[in-house]
Amino acid sequence: MSYPAIEREAELQSSPLGVTDEQSTAGEPIHELGAVLPPEALITDPTAMGPYQQDRAFDPNAGMPIAVVLPLTTEHVQVTMQWAAKHRIPVVPRGAGTGLSGGATAVSDGIVLSTERMRSINVDAVTRIAVVQPGLLNAEVKAAAAQAGLWYPPDPASYEICTIGGNAATNAGGLCCVKYGVTSDYILGMEVVTADGRVVRIGGPRLKDVAGLSMLKLFVGSEGTLGIITELTLRLLPAAPPARTVVGWFSSSGDAAAAILEVASSIRPSMLEYMDATSINAVEDVLDMGLHRHASALVVARSDDQSPSGAEVTTMLAAFQQHGAFEAFEVADQQEGERFAHARRIAIPSVERLGTLLLEDVGVAIPRLGELILGVEKIAEARDVVIAFIAHAGDGNTHPLIVFNPDDAAMKERAYLAYGEVMDLAIELEGTITGEHGVGRLKRPWLVDQIGEDLLEISHNVKRALDPAGILNPGTIFAASGTAGRAAKKGHS
Repeated sequence: MSYPAIEREAELQSSPLGVTDEQSTAGEPIHELGAVLPPEALITDPTAMGPYQQDRAFDPNAGMPIAVVLPLTTEHVQVTMQWAAKHRIPVVPRGAGTGLSGGATAVSDGIVLSTERMRSINVDAVTRIAVVQPGLLNAEVKAAAAQAGLWYPPDPASYEICTIGGNAATNAGGLCCVKYGVTSDYILGMEVVTADGRVVRIGGPRLKDVAGLSMLKLFVGSEGTLGIITELTLRLLPAAPPARTVVGWFSSSGDAAAAILEVASSIRPSMLEYMDATSINAVEDVLDMGLHRHASALVVARSDDQSPSGAEVTTMLAAFQQHGAFEAFEVADQQEGERFAHARRIAIPSVERLGTLLLEDVGVAIPRLGELILGVEKIAEARDVVIAFIAHAGDGNTHPLIVFNPDDAAMKERAYLAYGEVMDLAIELEGTITGEHGVGRLKRPWLVDQIGEDLLEISHNVKRALDPAGILNPGTIFAASGTAGRAAKKGHS
């Protein structure tokens, strides 16, 4: 059994977007690449390359690369891509390896190109921009901005360990995105190395720029399939205003969903997060902070409204009470608010202590959030598996976490079937199979069901135009065809 519907090796052999064994000349002496890179930028020892084979999705079909490249400069990336294009060698771009959809899975006889050592940053407080290399952690970008009295808002829960380049590659979101937007809203420009080794600049420090086609949006979220990002120009905001935190405890997930809808339709909170009973108890096991173990749901909301009336806090408390919260209150101070935000941030690693996870990030329009929560609960019951449910509820982006024991074959099969059923449910609710983690390899077969055959064909045409040899991250996003994806789903067991 493999990950859901992932028949990667077979697909790559038949896909026009994949590099076949006949095309690749991976046997070419690797010293040709070593001759143009510093010694410390090239790893060929299999043991040292092991940690670069997978991201946090832990795709068991990961291959062993022939080399890992650790560039320091754009030039290093350029010469690597020129060499790879010449020999038709697959290249898998990688940041910190914290991705959750398998988008940084090594390909046999290919190269993994990790940008982890590309870490320069320059903050301009006058124009409120930061020019950064992709290897910086999101938290480091935030800290550098804060030193200049500025703020970089996008805040994925893994912000302390994920890179800004990976954030751009997946268009990552986070807890404050309900009000302040996602990564793409803060990228003004980028430098990209294309599949054939050209270096191109897209956009720049200008706040308004509509010259030509909107290539910037094309590359953000492309998961390393169209080019390798080597520099980003980021928009910064004035320092974040202090936030007030409101907590609501519910005996019913349906009541919590109704309260979330009430809040979202009335105001624009700066945070609106959801945790179910399983995640509450998993976090309490770790933090021992007095969370209500008997609750069915916890909603953590924030407002950074600075008006004297505090109307947004009043609105949130009223919504919680109106929809049956057995306890609703504003926390005492900023420190206590951070404790509740931290509880939400560590939900995934806390649940991971219960077993192996299949992680999803399906999303729906907020009015259908209650249907999604109820539907996932029914799937968990029908398949007899634990599914912890957390969400950036204010924008409908949810994270069902399927827990299973990999040594229990029957449970493992039920977990994989549940994984697909959750995505089918999201599509039935006119939602999305991914809100911020990317399609990667895990969700690839379901993409056609969401976007349709015509748009998938257009996407394939864009991929071919920018990467005709199919060497950039083969197997990520793009399956051989929609038919192949559906066949893989039906054949999964």
